[in-house]
Amino acid sequence: MEKTNGWVNGFIGVAMFAGSLPATRMAVTDLNPIFLTCARATIAASLGLAWLLLLRQRRPNIADLPSLSLTALGCVVGYPLLSALALQHVTSAHSIVFVGLLPLCTAIFAVLRGGERPQPVFWLFSILGSAFVVGYAALNGIHASPLGDLLMLAAVIVCGLGYAEGARLSRQLGGWQVISWALVLSLPVMLPMGLLSMPPSLGHVRAQAWAGLAYVSLFSMLIGFVFWYRGLAQGGIAAVGQLQLFQPFMGLGLAALVLHEKVSWMMLAVTLGTVVCVAGAKHYAR
Repeated sequence: MEKTNGWVNGFIGVAMFAGSLPATRMAVTDLNPIFLTCARATIAASLGLAWLLLLRQRRPNIADLPSLSLTALGCVVGYPLLSALALQHVTSAHSIVFVGLLPLCTAIFAVLRGGERPQPVFWLFSILGSAFVVGYAALNGIHASPLGDLLMLAAVIVCGLGYAEGARLSRQLGGWQVISWALVLSLPVMLPMGLLSMPPSLGHVRAQAWAGLAYVSLFSMLIGFVFWYRGLAQGGIAAVGQLQLFQPFMGLGLAALVLHEKVSWMMLAVTLGTVVCVAGAKHYAR
């Protein structure tokens, strides 16, 4: 029963994460990416801090601070900022193809941080999956916006690091506590940066931008992680972690439904090929 609950919680978390890029795309139409990153972190950190105090959670040990810092760097600052900058140059449908590499990046950092020794076939799938994404970018993205592609690639790499560190630390602190403490750790930096980067006037900001900010602050930055880390703890990191493979498909569907962006057959083919390769890599990472 606990493993079933883990799959359910993990699926809910992935579904919430799938809306992150379309929501970010909505927000950056009127909001500066730096302000958006700081605002979403500040809002989520305020809620996380209130949650920690209300439930009287113990403070992390000093030895936990390096891992918390890496989690914050990847999940609170790096991925939100880099993806927001990228979405000024590419559509959310285009960027979601890169998210197909996220499970692979998470697995690689789990190998590096956990000292695991995957089978040689793991690296074959890794290289093949990367070739799908690089090939797609070369055919469709490099000529249009090489900067957007590079920013999305960097975003996925740092997010993989944050996921791996957070999952590793959640065994000691608990799932939702990890993201809450990572948010609190980033608050002294994100709050003043948010105030400094705030536009002089917010009158031009449309409702869709505020809706995007609300979504990424509540669901992408906090609530999604509550379900995600709970699912990993209940069902196992390796097993439930493979649910990330559904994220590109969910994201493409949302981009088409909410933003009316065109989803080409090539995007779907590349996403499917990447998912197959990542699934194989995850299988042989044991």
